[in-house]
Amino acid sequence: MYNKMKFKKSIIAIIVALMLLLSACNNASSGGENPNSNGNSTNKPIQSQSQNNTTSETFEEINKNHKDNDNNGRCDKCNKSVLIKIDFFAINDLHGKICDSNTQPGVDELTTYLKMMNKNESNMVLLSSGDMWQGSAESNLTKGNLTTEWMNHVGFESMTIGNHEYDWGSDDIIANTKIADFPILAINVYAKDDNQRVDYCQSSVLIERNGVKIGIIGAAGDNYSSIAVDSSKDVYFKTGKELTALVKAESEKLRKQGAQIIVYSLHDGHDKSSSGSGMIADDSLKGYYDVSLSSGGYVDVVFEAHTHQSYVLKDAYGVYHLQGGGENKGISHVEISLNAVNGNKRVTQSEIVSSTIYQYVNDDEIVEKLLKKYDKQLEISNNVLGNNPSRKNSNYISKLIAQLYYEEGVKKWGDKYDIVLGGGQINVRNPYYLYEGNVKYADLLSVLPFDNELVLCSIKGRDLQSRFFNNNDYSIYYSSYGQNVKNNIDPNKTYYIVTDSWSSPYKWNNLTEIERLGPDIYARDLLAQYILDGRLK
Repeated sequence: MYNKMKFKKSIIAIIVALMLLLSACNNASSGGENPNSNGNSTNKPIQSQSQNNTTSETFEEINKNHKDNDNNGRCDKCNKSVLIKIDFFAINDLHGKICDSNTQPGVDELTTYLKMMNKNESNMVLLSSGDMWQGSAESNLTKGNLTTEWMNHVGFESMTIGNHEYDWGSDDIIANTKIADFPILAINVYAKDDNQRVDYCQSSVLIERNGVKIGIIGAAGDNYSSIAVDSSKDVYFKTGKELTALVKAESEKLRKQGAQIIVYSLHDGHDKSSSGSGMIADDSLKGYYDVSLSSGGYVDVVFEAHTHQSYVLKDAYGVYHLQGGGENKGISHVEISLNAVNGNKRVTQSEIVSSTIYQYVNDDEIVEKLLKKYDKQLEISNNVLGNNPSRKNSNYISKLIAQLYYEEGVKKWGDKYDIVLGGGQINVRNPYYLYEGNVKYADLLSVLPFDNELVLCSIKGRDLQSRFFNNNDYSIYYSSYGQNVKNNIDPNKTYYIVTDSWSSPYKWNNLTEIERLGPDIYARDLLAQYILDGRLK
């Protein structure tokens, strides 16, 4: 099977190379505008866009030597193109999905695709809109280092910080900035101790392609509430009008520095699934994007993230908003044509490139090299814990974790406290299943990636009733004692439960923390021991 797949990838890689070559030849000879501009097909063949009708002269050379009074994109005298085309590729919410899995390709194929694009499109810009590290064994066990090194290899120009970058706290973000060959961007993340923007993030970066200066502004968006309280105690996010003011000022600064194109890389996004190219109503942008940034010409394109949706949308002012779905399901691509004579620019290509386009091309060797480099840290991920006789869905997993919270809590604190229940808001992540067959620790790191500690808490009866017993969003487990409490609950009495450090600080739960089990014992570790004990049926 492996040899057949390898042969298939080789054949497809040859076809892709031929398509690229033919595309480059056709574009060089045609000199016309792309008839499919502003499309958003997610299933197009791989091809070069930037070679189409593009000159090799720099911005300054074109501006000095050519005229385009009729604004047709060609010099009035020599008929040469005066357009410089910049191709932007943006990745969002990768969540450390470095290796191939049952549900998606890894980045070894994506690396090959990006290198093809970079080879054929000299004006390519690659950026990230955040949540790149947390969510897989390969990335979690190296605290994002392996993913950051991969990003260096493929040539990212910037990475906007996402909420899940804070899952391990600021120290690990700082450690990754020391490895990264690109800046981490976050114009709106501020330190609580001095109310200054955190020094490990930049507000923007100014880069250049063929003489065209490009400003990239990064912002974390309004998703502070999606960060574990324990890991983000030292920071806060400026959102709403404050964020808008910051972006406007940064855009004006970049324009003064000569930026002809301003990109806004925002870790926030449209919250409704969309298909097809469409117009975003202004009211649907409220809550994560201020349309005054578009109407005032402060940004030219917005690459988004966080909601894991896939869309190409245009707001009422003609500014495109794109998000590639997340977890390597696709990447956003926008081509902007800039007239170097008069400064006019427009989007001539906008699309989500589906992973179906690149998942069968040949693997790049960088992933294998990085896995070997970090093999000691990753050794535990390959440990087989036991056999799973049937596929377990997210509902089963979350309820089982609630049971294990309860059991572990009784073992630790049961001699001192009458524990009513275990559980809370237990989040199971992609692929949302434990598949039938052997279970590795890496599988648990994917479905239960969060480093949330177990916490013993006290709670008043009224809150226990409303927040846990009657809350369908929470997974809970209780014994006969808990059932008796549920049937005869006293709203003013104090009870005891075991939850985790994600649910315990949530203010609406009204929990009082008593004691923690300690670090390095998380939900996935409890499940790992459960499987090792042969209890998974």
